[in-house]
Amino acid sequence: MKKRLIVAASMLAVLSGFVAPAHAEYPTSPVQFIVPWPPGDFEDILTRMIAEKMEEKTGVSASVVNKPGGGDGPFPGALEVLNGPTDGSVVGSFVIGVPVVGPVLDMGIEEDSFTPVGIFLTYPFVLAASGDAPYGNMAELADHAKDNDVVLGHFGAGLTPTRATMAAARKLDFEFADDSAFDMLDCNTISSGDADVVNTTLALIEPCLDDIKILANIGSEPIGKLDGVETLAAQAGINDIELWNGLFVKKGTSQEVIDVLAEIAKETMMGDEAQQLMTETGARVYWQDAAESAARIEADRAKNAELDE
Repeated sequence: MKKRLIVAASMLAVLSGFVAPAHAEYPTSPVQFIVPWPPGDFEDILTRMIAEKMEEKTGVSASVVNKPGGGDGPFPGALEVLNGPTDGSVVGSFVIGVPVVGPVLDMGIEEDSFTPVGIFLTYPFVLAASGDAPYGNMAELADHAKDNDVVLGHFGAGLTPTRATMAAARKLDFEFADDSAFDMLDCNTISSGDADVVNTTLALIEPCLDDIKILANIGSEPIGKLDGVETLAAQAGINDIELWNGLFVKKGTSQEVIDVLAEIAKETMMGDEAQQLMTETGARVYWQDAAESAARIEADRAKNAELDE
């Protein structure tokens, strides 16, 4: 009798293998992380760390592909992920503008187009001007701009720091004479005079920090290494929405894929290299899981609507 039970159990195991074969573990093919900006900024650096960690832990090729969108900001890159597969082979490394602003721009991105894996970065975004500019904070800029033309350079009209800057200008009762979108906003942009005020990240202007003026930083708290510089929210009376970056996958991607990506990304952000980047640059590096990220996105949609008003 015992022998029959063993044989029967063996046959059942074989048959169940045909009915429900085991799924291969993710990833089984190369993974591309789409960064919709040029190389060199924080999202690019940290996403490359994630890709390297994925290769190290899984043995599968993982790479970063930069897809800058020019005046359209991150949205062309986001649409590439949206038009891609749901098998985790294409992952988006997106700023807040993709899930928060994208759905209101009528370009095919809906509120549920992407599933957040996690948010890991808050940019040290600032408003900067040349060292000889006749203003050093937002109140002084407002007074100057009422009688003089001031051109703003930014990374895209739909991007959160740009929208916050425009809202601040309205609150302070002035307008920029013109504004232009750039793929890159660095020391050369300021020194060339292509824009009078640039809306950019601290890393891109670090080499000339001693030769320029930082008018404000855009975020919920001041940047420690910028002594005496107040937030845009504090100076202009707008809300404290800030530019963050996270990993996203196309809706319909399996939980297995999301879990693997989250585990690797969290380990990367808590690692010495990423934490050292935070210490040196003023960027905030952390890990918020999918649920926390979804709640943050909803809160930021409300803040974004307030900026529109």
